[in-house]
Amino acid sequence: MDCLFCKIINGEIPSYKIYEDEKVIAFLDIHPKNNGHTLIIPKKHYEDFTKLDNESLLHIHNVAQKIVTLLQEKLHATGFSINANYLDTQEIKHFHLHIIPSNKESLKEIEDIYNQLKS
Repeated sequence: MDCLFCKIINGEIPSYKIYEDEKVIAFLDIHPKNNGHTLIIPKKHYEDFTKLDNESLLHIHNVAQKIVTLLQEKLHATGFSINANYLDTQEIKHFHLHIIPSNKESLKEIEDIYNQLKS
């Protein structure tokens, strides 16, 4: 299979893993939107959200809660954006959940940029 995430799972491509168990791995995004931007992917190849079984979906959700707690502790994140690929919205056709931490400083930066664009 020529899937980038499957190659990461198989160790063919390096990644900075922050969590792994028998069903999923979580690693830092190589093009982070913010410090700590993490991806959670199932080890079994699912093309997108619609193909996931309920057990896998629940497991990914439970792992996401652990990672959010970790990022809150380590990065002092005060907010999170969590989103998943759905059908044709992602370049890599292997289900993945993005966890993007934010804090008051990063939210202030976004607000400043928005206000500059409005001017």
